[in-house]
Amino acid sequence: MFRPLSIFIGTRYTRAKRRNRFVSFISMTSMIGLALGVLAMIVVLSVMNGFQREMSSRILGMVPHATIVGVNPIDDWQPVAAAALKNPEVTAAVPFTELEGMLSYKGSMQPIQISGVDPAQEGKVSIVAQHIVQGRLDALKPGEFGVVIGEITARRFRLNVGDKLTLIVPEVSTAPGGITPRMQRLNVVGVFKVGAELDGSMALIHLADAAQMQHWQPNQVQSVRLAVKDLYAAPKVSGDIAAGLGSGYKADDWTHTQGSLFSAMKMEKTMIGLLLLMIVAVAAFNIIATLIMVVNDKGADIAILRTIGATPRQIMAIFMVQGTVIGIVGTLIGGVLGVIAALNVSALVGWLERVSGQHIFSSDVYFVSNLPSELQRGDVVLICSAGFILSFLATVYPAWRAAKIEPAQALRYS
Repeated sequence: MFRPLSIFIGTRYTRAKRRNRFVSFISMTSMIGLALGVLAMIVVLSVMNGFQREMSSRILGMVPHATIVGVNPIDDWQPVAAAALKNPEVTAAVPFTELEGMLSYKGSMQPIQISGVDPAQEGKVSIVAQHIVQGRLDALKPGEFGVVIGEITARRFRLNVGDKLTLIVPEVSTAPGGITPRMQRLNVVGVFKVGAELDGSMALIHLADAAQMQHWQPNQVQSVRLAVKDLYAAPKVSGDIAAGLGSGYKADDWTHTQGSLFSAMKMEKTMIGLLLLMIVAVAAFNIIATLIMVVNDKGADIAILRTIGATPRQIMAIFMVQGTVIGIVGTLIGGVLGVIAALNVSALVGWLERVSGQHIFSSDVYFVSNLPSELQRGDVVLICSAGFILSFLATVYPAWRAAKIEPAQALRYS
């Protein structure tokens, strides 16, 4: 089959055994370095995707995706929920009240965000029931002022189910100060652990108890909490619903409360990706060094090719083909191994834990008990494309030098 001269000779140079073994060694090192760089980028970014997925599912499984908040306490939340459920993006709508305060126990205090919930309906919009480690969520009864606290809070105060603590919330009054604290004794009826910072900053009480603490009627709520199919559509979905309900309602969503956290996680992934790209860039510089030595080694060959009619452009193409082949092979090897490693990294870490007898990811320290990984096709394509492009660009200067070699001078010193 006919092949252009530059491709034919370039591929032969790649396969040929060279007189200079050091050049062959550097060429192989360049290919291995490129493969390792691509492999490392795929595995690390897949692990970061896995951690982000776990963090998203845990945090956004606890906090509202969106809420329709009443300007005044909502007397009847069901019509609001019915209006919200008409939107095809909304999967559930339940009553919800939120307030902030301080927890006090034996002289120690900590800020807390209190969620007033209906235990019978909370499972529609929250994962908290799946992460109860002590007690039960349905132990929250109206009028009993029970509370379900996070594991970090329980550990900080050394609390167990049945213990009592004090909730302090601000209360507007007619006193000269304007705001006075209101104290309410709470009975711990459950402890949850989702493995995120919410374990130390969030607690749940019954919806009716939250209303009583704010001097509302038992059936009054602050808002209707929504669960949506597409988290990133939550601002638009909630905004449309609130607009349809009129001026007495406004929308809120997770991007206002947790958006900065996920922006920081995205930035962290980007920066680590750029740092790992430096490994690929170093391997590309090795390709430059390899081709420069090959050009010096093949000076006589270049001179002969020029004397029989090869153009400088063809000479340049020969060495660009050789360097590109090194880059393509290295990138493909790294890409295949990286995909295999990313798909099996959790099992590999589990095997290492069994062999060593050590827990690398202890659930007591981390919010996961294994190493999560999520391989994304876009990441693989982007990483492999970067490897191809860098390896191709690395061939330009050595190939240009080869094209500038004068035949007579090369033959004189060869």
